[in-house]
Amino acid sequence: MNAGEQLGGVGDRGCVRYRRGHPIRLAHDGASVAIVDMNREHLENVTDQIRKTGQQAHPVVVDLREPEAADMAVRSAVDTFGGLDALVTAAGISRRSSIVDTSEELWNHVITVNLTSVFRCCKAAIPWMRQKPGGAIVTVGSAWGVAGGPRAAAYAASKGAVVNLTRALAIDHGPEGIRANSVCPGDIDTPLLRSEMEQVGIDPKEGLLESAASRPVRRVGTVEDVAAAISFLASPESAYITGTTLVIDGGWLAGG
Repeated sequence: MNAGEQLGGVGDRGCVRYRRGHPIRLAHDGASVAIVDMNREHLENVTDQIRKTGQQAHPVVVDLREPEAADMAVRSAVDTFGGLDALVTAAGISRRSSIVDTSEELWNHVITVNLTSVFRCCKAAIPWMRQKPGGAIVTVGSAWGVAGGPRAAAYAASKGAVVNLTRALAIDHGPEGIRANSVCPGDIDTPLLRSEMEQVGIDPKEGLLESAASRPVRRVGTVEDVAAAISFLASPESAYITGTTLVIDGGWLAGG
């Protein structure tokens, strides 16, 4: 999770993102960020990059699969920056298999990381966000949470639930001045996508070329493509946008 002091030069208490989203973009846009990850080396690397730009960054090492981790992370962010303006839920894993090949243990693992962690982080953050109207929650779903996908039963189910949970958050907490929106990336060139391709026997280099050819823009997405959308939805510039799902897929869904 990331928490901080400013977002887009307007907020005064910050942004919370968790796991391996792209906090560098939020820092570039004016946020002080608390970054949550179980990987200490990753946290230190990103924290150093942000601090070199002159922005504030606070690393929080927790495993969001643990029931109390979200509360600990949010409390650490609030203690550091004095409040909480935004939450970005970016944790996620993908294990490619059909439902008949998915064990209950694997199902529970994917659901815990991709969905239950979102529930826990939102539950921990909302009481703090209620204290000052204008808060924003941005969840990271997936294009496969909108349209489904092959050999991805647990992943598609978890991301579809994230999208609908976000709508429920928007309805319940809009009157309290809290917005909630979901970004749903398509194929984004990340280690996660390359790992997915390897899981189903596709060479990542060839898979990326095929993916690019299948979308109208003729390329796969970048982390920066997603980060830009997240920063917009977390900022006051999107003050009248809530309960929406923004698909970031280079036109893949539009092309069927």
